[in-house]
Amino acid sequence: MLEGKLINLRVLEKEDLPFFAEWINKPEFYGEHNPLRQVSRTEIEKTFEKTALELKNFVVEKKDGSKIGFVCHFTLTHPVGKLLEIGYSLIPSERGKGYCTEAVQIMVDYLFLSRDVIRVQACTDTRNVASQRVLEKAGFKKEGLMRKYFFLRGGFRDAYLYSILREEWKDPKIIAGRPDRQG
Repeated sequence: MLEGKLINLRVLEKEDLPFFAEWINKPEFYGEHNPLRQVSRTEIEKTFEKTALELKNFVVEKKDGSKIGFVCHFTLTHPVGKLLEIGYSLIPSERGKGYCTEAVQIMVDYLFLSRDVIRVQACTDTRNVASQRVLEKAGFKKEGLMRKYFFLRGGFRDAYLYSILREEWKDPKIIAGRPDRQG
């Protein structure tokens, strides 16, 4: 488990798939800036088993153990190499409380502490100001606009590309496994 001050991240397990499926199929969970999805639990289980190495989901839990969302990292194949990207979402009632920013910070810490990567990136709908704030608070820089990057709810949407480079990453927020942790 990856521990933060407000929340913990833990790897999504097969036992978590029922609530994960429920979240994915609720339009209000992903909000207006993400695609409408309707996926069966069977499809989610197949994806969970098949893509374990290229996509890794983590459950975001408050300190009392309540599940409030997820954060993930995945690999995109590009002609010049593999790119590491993150995604995230929280249940609507837990947004705006700092949980998502901390989840992103912990994920970035985990990736830079455990992988030989130079950058971590994320994309967000240009209208998703809350997501942009999360990324900026977590140290990401806006790299640019990707025009008509994805199809969403009947039309093509522009997206911003954000990234954080290893040399920009400062002061890990992760508590578990830190040498300065007080027992």
